[in-house]
Amino acid sequence: MAQLSGLLLLELALHAAAFLCGIICASALTVTQGEFGGQCILYGSVVYNGTLNLSSSSPVSLCYFVATISALAAIFCFLALLYGIYSGFFGEEPERLWLRGSMVLVAVVLFFLLISACILRVGMDSFCASVLKSAAAPSCQEAQHRPWVPPYQAGRFYDNLYTAEAAAWVNFFFWCMLLLRLFIECVNKTSSQLSPRSGQLWTSERTPIIG
Repeated sequence: MAQLSGLLLLELALHAAAFLCGIICASALTVTQGEFGGQCILYGSVVYNGTLNLSSSSPVSLCYFVATISALAAIFCFLALLYGIYSGFFGEEPERLWLRGSMVLVAVVLFFLLISACILRVGMDSFCASVLKSAAAPSCQEAQHRPWVPPYQAGRFYDNLYTAEAAAWVNFFFWCMLLLRLFIECVNKTSSQLSPRSGQLWTSERTPIIG
């Protein structure tokens, strides 16, 4: 059994943190949908006549997209965490080709995480702007304590959306750190593989030709 290196421990910690962020983001957004009867309130609008009512909402697929991206990223992090623990204890180092493939995969996940985080940010701003425009409350956070038309139970919609957005951006940061970690490891492996070859070439050039 090999001893876990500092870089591997850092990578495992990043995978664990990214896993938690993905689960939190997907869960918070799903709970918000449940508060509004399964409707997606991102980019939605409300009207206020003594009680708040959701007048328009986005397609449910939009919230499903954000939640699915976060959940898939969390699953990938969990699998990578298990593989990292296994390789750390049994001393199996990944090949350079595997590292490059992982970098491409992480870059693709980063792209979709960025889109998801932007959807949450802009969609939440649009919904809160509608709440403020309705004059139901001086802030979007206070609007969650106002009465809503049944069957809506929006007692924590702002807190849940804020949690989902914060988790999405923190998750994006952790994935950036993972990409940087893979890049550093790939560079180190490349340099370590080239160094012996360059040494051999230098030795062969200095070896005298006899005869």
